[in-house]
Amino acid sequence: MTNDSVVLADADGRPCGTADREGVHGVDTPLHFAFSCHLVDGNRILMTRRALSKRSWPGVWTNSFCGHPRPGESVVDAVHRYAQRELGIDVDEVRCILPDFRYRAVDASGIVENEICPVFVARPVGSLEPNPDEVAEYAWAEVPDVWDLVARTPWAVSPWFADQVRQLPGPDPHGFVDDALVDSTHPITARASNP
Repeated sequence: MTNDSVVLADADGRPCGTADREGVHGVDTPLHFAFSCHLVDGNRILMTRRALSKRSWPGVWTNSFCGHPRPGESVVDAVHRYAQRELGIDVDEVRCILPDFRYRAVDASGIVENEICPVFVARPVGSLEPNPDEVAEYAWAEVPDVWDLVARTPWAVSPWFADQVRQLPGPDPHGFVDDALVDSTHPITARASNP
């Protein structure tokens, strides 16, 4: 991949620079822009287990996929790019359900995630062909079962996924997929600035 940079953010959530994606995550990770995406198929949601080679939270079960918009790239375009990169598929009906989600978490090795991370839902197009450098395993699960898992054992999933579930309606799958949808004109779909 070329131009694999992330957009840094100031405390007020405004773009303030760029950094190399590979080097941005460490023990003192600066705030930057990212996204999470949940793939839904009927009443099911796709869960993925992060590859064991991942620098942060290796082997942890989480949402379908995450990523970072590049400078000048819309978040929705980044969702499409990462769907191909991580799962080998296209996505459709991409919609933002948590436009203001933001989190900071530290894994057992001390690596910090520090992201302004709007949350999307989308529908898969085609058959999954996960990239083994990104995804160790995957499973389609009923939305109520996943919400119950997070309520009972939040430590069994990534901290950002647990936080997202707590902020989303549920466990009714229709509430998750339909009722929480945000107007597609929300400014999160705008292109990231080139600071």
